[in-house]
This record gives sequence, structure tokens and C-alpha cells, in this order.
Amino acid sequence: MKKTVFHFFVILSFISIACSGIKYSVIGIDIPADAQAVSIKTFQNNASLVNLKLSNQITSMLKDKFQSQTKLNIIDSQGDLQFEGEITNYAISAAAIGEDKAAMNRLTITVRVTYVNKLDETKNFEQSFSRYADYSSSKTLSQVEDELVDQICEVLIDDIFSKAVGNW
Repeated sequence: MKKTVFHFFVILSFISIACSGIKYSVIGIDIPADAQAVSIKTFQNNASLVNLKLSNQITSMLKDKFQSQTKLNIIDSQGDLQFEGEITNYAISAAAIGEDKAAMNRLTITVRVTYVNKLDETKNFEQSFSRYADYSSSKTLSQVEDELVDQICEVLIDDIFSKAVGNW
């Protein structure tokens, strides 16, 4: 009887944890031990279609990511780790066609990032990162733009952070 009650509570505990929405994440970060600071220059918006908030949003989100995930100081220039970049694409395209018209539209954002690690030059890179989100063509871009940009930028920042300091 005691074993049955014990097993019942063990199973109940696993079900409770699974249903509670608790997430566990293991992030491997590879930053040189003697790194003190990261500098992140404002990402210039060089896309042909310009979202006026996007430059500041990407720059701020990358700074916030480093502030929340590392112990590095954020400085204006000449950090041990250095980022600069530009927004090269901000585009809307048809994602799915239905009845001879777009059923879904796609917002795509591309940023080109230059990363310099002054303490380990083998980690340096210049790379474009591109992400997109789809939305119903029954809505205008202005109805969904803020939400989509937030979603896309969050993934882009994770991609950039992982490429620069992720230990995968």
C-alpha cells in the first residue's frame, strides 16, 4: 500500500511539473574570463523599406541580452567584445497563395552583424541573420507590425548572441 501511494505521488508530481509551464534552460556561454566589457554600436537601418523604431529596438535588445545574460559592462566603444551592424532588409512578401491572392503575408527582417572578440580572434565573424513571421492577409501590416517585429527581433537577438558567445 505504501509503495502504491508513493508511486501515485511521484506520478502526480511529474504531471504537475509538466503542466505548470515551468521551463528549464541550459545556456552555454563562452566568454573569455578576462573580458570586462562589450560595446554595441547602433545598428544602422539601410533597408529599402524602413521601420523607424527598428534600429533602436535591435540595438537595445542586444544590449539588454548581454546585460541580463552576462556580467559584462556595456560601453560605447572599444569593448573586449564589439558589435556593429546594419539592417539590410525589411520586406513584406506573399507567404501562401489562396484563390489567386495572398492568403498569408510574410514580414522578413535581415541584419548583417560584424563581431570582434579582441581576446580571441578565432571567434570574429561577419554574418547576415534573417528571420520572418507570417500573418493573415486579412490584416494590414500596421495592425500586426509591432507584435511581429518584437517576435522576429527576439529570435534574431538570440541568434546573434548564440553565434557570438554560445558554447554549442
